[in-house]
Amino acid sequence: MSVLPILERRVVKLNKLTSLLPKPVEALPRVDHLCAHLKVCAKSSYLRTGESIHAHLIIRNQSSRAEDAWQITSLINLYMKCGKTVRAHKLFDSMPERSVVSWCSLMKGYQDSGFDFEVLKLFKSMVFSGESQPNEFVATIVFKSCSNSGRIEEGKQCHGCFLKHGLMSHEYVRNTLLYMYSSCSGTREAIKILDDLPCCDLLAFNSALSGYLEHGALDEGLDVLRRMAEEDLVWDDFTCMSSLKLCSSLRDLELARQIHSRMVRLGFDCHDDVSGAFINMYGKCGNPLYAQRVYNGTKTLNIVLNTSIMDAYFQNKSYEEALNLFAKMETKEVPPNEFTFAVLLNSTAELSLLRQGDLLHGLVVKSGFRNHVMVGNALVNMYAKSGSIEDAWKAFSGMAFRDIVTWNTMICGFSHHGLGMEALEAFEEMMSAGEFPNRITFIGVLQACSHMGFVEQGHHYFNHLMKQFGVEPDLQHYTCVVGLLSKAGLFEDAEYFMRTAPIGWDVVAWRALLNACYVRRNYSLGKKVAEYAIEMHPNDSGIYILLSNIHAKSKEWDGVARVRSLMKERRVKKEPGVSWIGIRNKTHVFLSEDNQHAEIVLIYAKVKEVLAKIRPLGYAPDVAGAYHDVDEEQRENHLSYHSEKLAVAYGLMKTPEKSPLYVTKNVRICDDCHSAIKLISRLSDRLIVVRDSNRFHHFQDGHCSCCDYW
Repeated sequence: MSVLPILERRVVKLNKLTSLLPKPVEALPRVDHLCAHLKVCAKSSYLRTGESIHAHLIIRNQSSRAEDAWQITSLINLYMKCGKTVRAHKLFDSMPERSVVSWCSLMKGYQDSGFDFEVLKLFKSMVFSGESQPNEFVATIVFKSCSNSGRIEEGKQCHGCFLKHGLMSHEYVRNTLLYMYSSCSGTREAIKILDDLPCCDLLAFNSALSGYLEHGALDEGLDVLRRMAEEDLVWDDFTCMSSLKLCSSLRDLELARQIHSRMVRLGFDCHDDVSGAFINMYGKCGNPLYAQRVYNGTKTLNIVLNTSIMDAYFQNKSYEEALNLFAKMETKEVPPNEFTFAVLLNSTAELSLLRQGDLLHGLVVKSGFRNHVMVGNALVNMYAKSGSIEDAWKAFSGMAFRDIVTWNTMICGFSHHGLGMEALEAFEEMMSAGEFPNRITFIGVLQACSHMGFVEQGHHYFNHLMKQFGVEPDLQHYTCVVGLLSKAGLFEDAEYFMRTAPIGWDVVAWRALLNACYVRRNYSLGKKVAEYAIEMHPNDSGIYILLSNIHAKSKEWDGVARVRSLMKERRVKKEPGVSWIGIRNKTHVFLSEDNQHAEIVLIYAKVKEVLAKIRPLGYAPDVAGAYHDVDEEQRENHLSYHSEKLAVAYGLMKTPEKSPLYVTKNVRICDDCHSAIKLISRLSDRLIVVRDSNRFHHFQDGHCSCCDYW
């Protein structure tokens, strides 16, 4: 066999490799030109081109001598910018002499890559080696890494070091130090630096304000604003935007109006980004009407402003307004983005509008936003809260990327639907995927244990696993444990837990215990709990209603009268029951004994017809909980036209046979409606899903998923 073809192939391959090099080596650019080329490569992440230049330098023996420091430093910068940290560090270690610029380049690269701890290690090595003295650029990098990682003690030590080197006279070093202290709880140190300023420095105050906002130290941030006003400092763009963020976080409407007025006087109110910040601020401060005024006064509308005003309505529970605005957006041909879809889907979720959610899902896919994590999370949330947990699971399973919000939404969705086992399985799957649980995760997990009656497992999660993951239990977690114990009938344990827990209980916890007493028929304990809860929370109507129901179930009509008299005396009003159902892209809302709906006569007739048909199936009106001071016929009529019965009847009238119904109610579904809808599901051969203030109820074939505990 001839070796000639093999040699020819090797020559061709060699020619391809050497074609990357300048043909005459003497034509290689000067060192300063090469450094400029490397800088461009680093900025644009042109790794292959940078590697070719590195190869040239190796060939010319210009990458290992002491006088080659500039080229090597440029290469370190290139490799760091391209994510090749190991290669950059090896190159740094191979340098015969390292200047402060070399140290600075490597530290900045680690910082930009998020390795702040490596930055601090490098700085210590630099100081101990004595090779180079730190300069002002090193100081700013080190202070920023201390701030990023929350290492205030190391920051204080570095502060002392830089003081010795005389670097604190540099304005930007001082401002970075101010940011570090203000963002890492170093309030006293930050105030001292501000007090020691030789003159009023806007940049310094901006740094302190930004740091306090980052740390959530809102009162300190407000003090900085007051000091700026006292010093009569003229705000710049950064001050204005930080002030708007501060108002949004404080949710202080009066302060927001003052800031807005000042910015108008300074002429900072004419840009789109500022208008968006105003809209967001007023939304967070609870006044969407002011947000709407800003929106209406904007000359050029765009998707950012449209999404901001929709979010302002969403923040204030004006979900229909957000959806209506989107309809107007479409007519103006303003295409939505991922933030728009997230707001819309979450608004749909709060209203439990499954049909509209389906339409939005189709638009998400058509617009190409299906793979955005935020949109995927909103889809899972929408389906879970709209009653279709199966579609929520499909959306979850179809997500290419998942974050902790994704897992929490699915786990809590399962729990809210009473699917405790599925919630715990999702939790185990999350752990296997390497995601760390947070406080929201454990709320869903503890609720799942409560639904399943897994008392021991719930204790394990609360007492051990939460500590293992560094999650400090808060009021919601403690309330979940109260629900877990009381639902299992362990009332003595629940009482002891509430007495010994190191936390102040709110009305939700007392209501959970009281509801368990009502459902488990422990009426004597229920009365004691209710009396104590009323004393602690005299304006909560839910406690009075539960106590009244306990008296009614015990046929203690004097007790019922006393409760109602007490409510009247204290001007505590029962929250009216409201139910709604979506039919053909329209939401129909019903009150108890409603007479406002256009088809109310037909709806009442349908209710009578259905109730008559389920009587032979075992339905008996629960008149014990109704008004006792009227005759039985009136009591039955009162029960017949509760809002959820009207919504279900309308759904039966307006939807195809055997199709599922999805109803939402703002308060707990009553015992009588619960019994009736169970039998209606059997009569109509339908799935009827009702979402009340406690949970989801899946009624099918005469049974409910809650097993009659809610």
